Amino acid sequence: MTTSPRKTAAVIGAGLGGLALAIRLQSKGIATTVFEKRDKPGGRAYVYHDAGFTFDAGPTVITDPDCLKKLWRLSGRDMAEHVTLLPVDPFYRLCWEDGTVFDYADDQDAIEAQIRKINPPDVEGYRRFLAYSRDVYREGYEKLGSVPFLHFSDMIRAAPQLARLQAWRSVHSMVARHIKDEHLRQAFSFHTLLVGGNPFSTSSIYALIHALERQGGVWFAKGGTGALVAGMVRLFRELGGTIHLNAPVDRIETEGNRATAIHAMGARHAFDMIASNADVVHTYRTLLGDPKGDKLAAKRHSMSLFVIYFGLRGLRPDLRHHMVLFGPRYRELIGQIFKGKTLADDFSLYLHAPSVTDPDLAPEGCSAYYVLAPVPHLGTVDPDWERTAPIYRDRILDYLEARYIPNLRRDLMTVRHFTPLDFRSELNAHLGSAFSIEPILTQSAWFRPHNRDERLENLYIVGAGTHPGAGIPGVVGSAEATASLMIGERA
Repeated sequence: MTTSPRKTAAVIGAGLGGLALAIRLQSKGIATTVFEKRDKPGGRAYVYHDAGFTFDAGPTVITDPDCLKKLWRLSGRDMAEHVTLLPVDPFYRLCWEDGTVFDYADDQDAIEAQIRKINPPDVEGYRRFLAYSRDVYREGYEKLGSVPFLHFSDMIRAAPQLARLQAWRSVHSMVARHIKDEHLRQAFSFHTLLVGGNPFSTSSIYALIHALERQGGVWFAKGGTGALVAGMVRLFRELGGTIHLNAPVDRIETEGNRATAIHAMGARHAFDMIASNADVVHTYRTLLGDPKGDKLAAKRHSMSLFVIYFGLRGLRPDLRHHMVLFGPRYRELIGQIFKGKTLADDFSLYLHAPSVTDPDLAPEGCSAYYVLAPVPHLGTVDPDWERTAPIYRDRILDYLEARYIPNLRRDLMTVRHFTPLDFRSELNAHLGSAFSIEPILTQSAWFRPHNRDERLENLYIVGAGTHPGAGIPGVVGSAEATASLMIGERA
């Protein structure tokens, strides 16, 4: 009796989506090889080490931890063998320039007490918004978040629920329908920015993020998000998978309606199936030389980010792990980020202070940080970042010192920054976009690049550029959707 040879698969890119897909395939007996351009795995979840500090380059907010734990359960393992998740409380501290502070966590009484202090009538409005968010979470995340949309009929089947949930409305308009105070409207609509969406144009379906956080909590991996990446890599290798680092893929070879091989490390590598976790425009335009790349390039893409990583002498116990620092403008600033002609003079910031939760990320008696400002992608505004970046960096650090971190300059030990140019060069991100294709309704679900290519029957897409979208739950969900198609091919 002879046994058929094992199916083989290549995954291009070791981002969180690519690693989650590789684990799923390897767990099902598909011999899987990952090719990663950079010297470390992680993609946007890269790690920098400077002067004894550990800096997560990318995502720092872990929600829906069960979507990660599933990856270990596939092979009868426990995620705790490789990764320790620490709860973050509050989820976020939100701060405004007028001194208003809002601590957001999964504590209904505490949330309502803070809302009542700001605007009592909005307590009931928040309850209605939370009920709506939970409804969208059930329909949009639990039922559809990891289901591939390959055919328009899939969209038609989902249409009644999308219509019932008024998916054509924006997140902000849905929040504003229930909540009247401007501070609170910002507090419950900013979440779309975490996945690259403009709250004034992103479908109200993305209001599910609020319920997602309330349902599963907000967590941080001990050792940083890089420790989560390391745990996923370890699991994949223990399952027998192979990862090549410093191995950029030059092209995907095709014949007829199939992808036959990838070219990397100066050699041709043949596989039964190929999945790309690379930027979708890069995948089609550069790796495949497919005209579809130009069509994808013409779609609306998310904003970019300007990120500063810095380490300080001393601790700052008054800070919280995740802080959102709203500037003087909200709607106007977001409009300028997504559609403006110039880089704004003001900014709103996300400040990450992980030493609050995990002191080991900094030398003893010191503290690690990163701060990011949403900025336009390079197709909207290119302010000559080579020249502008040091000036913009100093303006942000001065702002932090004046309002939130006294003596920042005095205690500064190390600092580096990452611009839209770096997103483009390091991550092959089209226009330096930080989150790939913008998550508006007409670019979601079936309207998003599909998890399996329409023409090449064994070419697949995983990550932020396909369904369901960006964020850790999004790209891990995309891996589940894509794996279901690839494993189905194996049968």
